[in-house]
Amino acid sequence: MAQTAFTVRMDSQVKKDFDSLCDAFGMSTTTAINIFAKMVIRKRKIPFEIEANDEFDVLKQGREAFLELRKEAQESGLKLTLDEINEEIKLAREGK
Repeated sequence: MAQTAFTVRMDSQVKKDFDSLCDAFGMSTTTAINIFAKMVIRKRKIPFEIEANDEFDVLKQGREAFLELRKEAQESGLKLTLDEINEEIKLAREGK
């Protein structure tokens, strides 16, 4: 079977930890990635459960709040320029 290169970007500490763990298992990182890929193909799914964390819920709540505020602004006829919006964002980031 022909071989091909596969490049993955990840946090350097994650890579270091993963490399160390693979070494402890007695395999290379490449072998571990190949095992993962073959399992995904065989099972036709990610071989472990993936679920949203609290951060996702916070982002979802933030988006819902934004949409509600936008709706209220539209209903009240409030119109802001892009410069005014950016100034509001700047003030919010500065905590004012």
